[in-house]
Amino acid sequence: MFAPLANREFRALWLTEGISVAGDQLTRVALAILVYDRTGNAMWAASIYALTFLPALAGGLGLSHLADRYRRRTLMVWCSAGQAVLVGLMAIPNTPLPALFVLVIGVPLLQSPAVAAQNATTREILPDDDLYFRSQDLRGITTNTTMLVGLGGGGLLVGWLGTSTALAIDAATFVIATLLVHRYVADRPPASTAKTNWLDGARWVFGDRRLRILVTLSWLVGLAVIPEGLAAPLAKELGAPSGAVGLLLAADPLGFIVGTFVIAHYIPAALRARLIGVLCVSALAVLTLFILKPSLVLALVLLFVSGFVGAYQVTVMGLFNTIVPNEVRGGAFGAARTGLRVAQALGIAAGGAVAQGIGSAATTIAIAGALGVLIAVPAAVAWSRVRREHEEATRSARDKPAKPAHTKHANRRGSPAKQAS
Repeated sequence: MFAPLANREFRALWLTEGISVAGDQLTRVALAILVYDRTGNAMWAASIYALTFLPALAGGLGLSHLADRYRRRTLMVWCSAGQAVLVGLMAIPNTPLPALFVLVIGVPLLQSPAVAAQNATTREILPDDDLYFRSQDLRGITTNTTMLVGLGGGGLLVGWLGTSTALAIDAATFVIATLLVHRYVADRPPASTAKTNWLDGARWVFGDRRLRILVTLSWLVGLAVIPEGLAAPLAKELGAPSGAVGLLLAADPLGFIVGTFVIAHYIPAALRARLIGVLCVSALAVLTLFILKPSLVLALVLLFVSGFVGAYQVTVMGLFNTIVPNEVRGGAFGAARTGLRVAQALGIAAGGAVAQGIGSAATTIAIAGALGVLIAVPAAVAWSRVRREHEEATRSARDKPAKPAHTKHANRRGSPAKQAS
């Protein structure tokens, strides 16, 4: 799994992503605390936290295609530098709240093209499939571990450091990211010679049958994530103490980290492509067991298992980036990532509404799992069929004998029949 770290460019991108995610976690917590301390209003505190996510939805579609039109290293450098400036301004004590809200919107907007460029560059620098999938495993483990640690310790760290210091640290992470990318990532020409727009990536995603199936399997995480949005009412329904909310939130990402590690070590890249449908169905089927109104311990086990098999998501995005041509990879990734975020947001919102309506978080989770299975099963069957068809077509093309040289020359002169006519 650590073999990709031998590549200097990937090592720089991996470090960049890791420290940026860590800094982002600090910023989200720091801003929520800062706004609440100043206003005493929970709605404003929640709004500033939500704004760290929402602009990425628009940026994913509107700006990600820039990763195909311009030099990807240059784009990453300028976006990281811009984020450093914006977060640095947030760190200034007593920055007016309206200015904070504007600055918060700018950071994820700049992040969208940078992430698209980083994602596309990783595939460029690691053309070997096995090495590339290992790099995605490593990224998945690093990112989710950092987020899990941030979930548990971000508030304590911000309370110890203070909000301004925490924001200044995040600004410093972007400065480090800028220097790492500029120093160690090669400056390649733009991937596309045409002037692409944000629709080109979406056209590729929805115009290719394999990609449509892959994003369907990926976006089903919008149902799998519902337990996170219902952690607090679920803990109450299970008769667990309020401290159990953190455990319920951590169970799924912890399972994802362990699942990614196991898949990386024991399942080769070729076999992963065959298993993603089964794993997707399993991740959702496990949630249907919440209909039994499990104890806290069993609920934690179910969420851990769902996250464990949900690690198929890493393989899905790896296959996605392998299928999409390099010249539209940034825009296509932006479309897929935006759809994933929308699915998560809608899933959590719908889950909350259903739970409020029927009065049971556990039953809502079970319904989400059942609905997911109904969608995932035909998608998994379709993926199995299209994968086999592609493999057979590739094998036939590879095994097809080349035409003899004399035949080619004869064809250039024209066949006897054509000459006679």
